[in-house]
Amino acid sequence: GTVEIGGENVLMNYYEQNQADVLDLDKTVLDTMKYAADGRMEYEEIRALLGQFLFKGDTVNKKLGMLSGGEKARVALCTMMLSPANLLVLDEPTNHLDIPAKEMLEEALQYFDGTVLVISHDRYFVSQVANTICAFEDSKMVRYNGDYKFYMDKNEEWKEKVENRYVDGVEGIKNLKEVEIVNHAVKKNFGGSAVTSGKKDKGVKNAKRLGD
Repeated sequence: GTVEIGGENVLMNYYEQNQADVLDLDKTVLDTMKYAADGRMEYEEIRALLGQFLFKGDTVNKKLGMLSGGEKARVALCTMMLSPANLLVLDEPTNHLDIPAKEMLEEALQYFDGTVLVISHDRYFVSQVANTICAFEDSKMVRYNGDYKFYMDKNEEWKEKVENRYVDGVEGIKNLKEVEIVNHAVKKNFGGSAVTSGKKDKGVKNAKRLGD
């Protein structure tokens, strides 16, 4: 089928599964970001944004060809953030990401003051960022106006399958936490500056993901 984005004020960024494959492997991490910024950001801002994506110190001078799949995915996500947007379409954005990188992405999306359409097999990730679930059931798309816990509660068979995969002693999927956007000016667009937040309980215990 075909989907059209309506509205003159919609600024969309699209992250596809193989986004990292189009990167120039001969460039360094820093040079890639400078090229993507195209003069819109100061050096200190670029370094701050890279730091949030776990690129610190001399790692910014590594050539992309020397990076792991997860590191390349982080570079691709980081460059996407440089383009202002109020609509993000993310296709399996957590592929190849380690736990700290996933938590960083979760927090950035939680504070994003726009619309996010995400396709993901990572149920825990979905439970952290989605407040509406669209599921394909009997060849039809059904919309659930709630988070992933709400969706599970409405589907007992699926809920049982998910809960059977929980690990003893590890907290399962809970309701989506409400967050307070401290600085709307910073969060308005997904790009253009380093994303910082006033979130007090930053991060998620790694053990929670063992049951995903």
